[in-house]
Amino acid sequence: MEGDPLAALASPALVVDLDKVKRNAQRMTERWQKLGVQLRPHMKTHKTLECADIMTGGSRRCIVVSTLAEACIFADNGFDDILYAYCLPLDKVERCAALSERLELFQVLLDHHDALEQLRRRPLRDGRQWHVWLKLDCGNGRAGVLHSEPEALRLAEAIAKTDGVELTGVYAHCGNTYHCRGEEKIQAVAQETTRFTLQFMEKLNAVGVTCKSSIGSTPSCSHPVKDMAQLSEVHPGNYVFYDVQQSIIGSCSLDDVAVRVLTRVIGHCPHRNQLLVDCGWSALSLDGAGKLPTGYAVIEGHPDLKLLSMTQEHGRVEPLSGPLDYSKYPLGSLLTLIPYHSCATAMMHPVYHVHSQGRLLGKWTPTRGW
Repeated sequence: MEGDPLAALASPALVVDLDKVKRNAQRMTERWQKLGVQLRPHMKTHKTLECADIMTGGSRRCIVVSTLAEACIFADNGFDDILYAYCLPLDKVERCAALSERLELFQVLLDHHDALEQLRRRPLRDGRQWHVWLKLDCGNGRAGVLHSEPEALRLAEAIAKTDGVELTGVYAHCGNTYHCRGEEKIQAVAQETTRFTLQFMEKLNAVGVTCKSSIGSTPSCSHPVKDMAQLSEVHPGNYVFYDVQQSIIGSCSLDDVAVRVLTRVIGHCPHRNQLLVDCGWSALSLDGAGKLPTGYAVIEGHPDLKLLSMTQEHGRVEPLSGPLDYSKYPLGSLLTLIPYHSCATAMMHPVYHVHSQGRLLGKWTPTRGW
């Protein structure tokens, strides 16, 4: 298949533009080098060795993962300095211990005393220490102990004082930037998250505790504010692919999006004024809930079409207005979908077809599971 055009692929297929991936990665790297902040790229979007190499500049060091499946595949292939940035599941302590005893630096995240107690009860071999990041909630409203609560400082101190455990850093995700529209609003959230994190670092310093600080989200790290230069690290991930959602938020332009889903017309439905395509939610996901003006995705080159709905293996496409000209969309013709959320869409595919300027280069195989 190498050298063949994208049209040679069976559909539905996820295709990745290697040139855009490299460009997105390079821009993010250079942005944070200029600010003097360590970039710790998140692997959750793509979950592949090849893309991880690009994001780390070939160093295979300093990454974030969201699952132990990711951690293991990267560890098995020479990656190190891995942060498992998911509040420590108590059923996975032993697996985390194995990675901590095997790698030079494996780090875990927690936001509860019970998780810390589990680490205390499971000392690492050979005098090694658990490297722990405290998950702080700075307004995102997902995991983490609230930055303003006294409990946050108490937990940080407890981590720092526990035998066999080191407080490596404080970690916040400003996922509330995903509700923003435009650079100004993104930066307002990034500023607030940075301020809350740095204020918490001052509280730690006041009680004699020192550690790293890290915040991240693709919108905030695509449009950083000046005060973010005071952080130790940032940890964005989606930026390597981007997607329609990120273009709406203002993180990128639609041209920066590196992934597409190819789908073919498999049916004409004149009684409904619709086309049937072979991309259902199992190839795209239902993320975005069809709220785009064009439904569940942007149909590249066809701004007048809408992906109205999907079942598991079928999609229904209709015009935004007027009757369909079926002669423009013969059975077997190819349509190209730009996904609303590339992380969710990529999860639907067992293989990604990588190309440059529309010519196939090879395949990337992501890891799956937890």
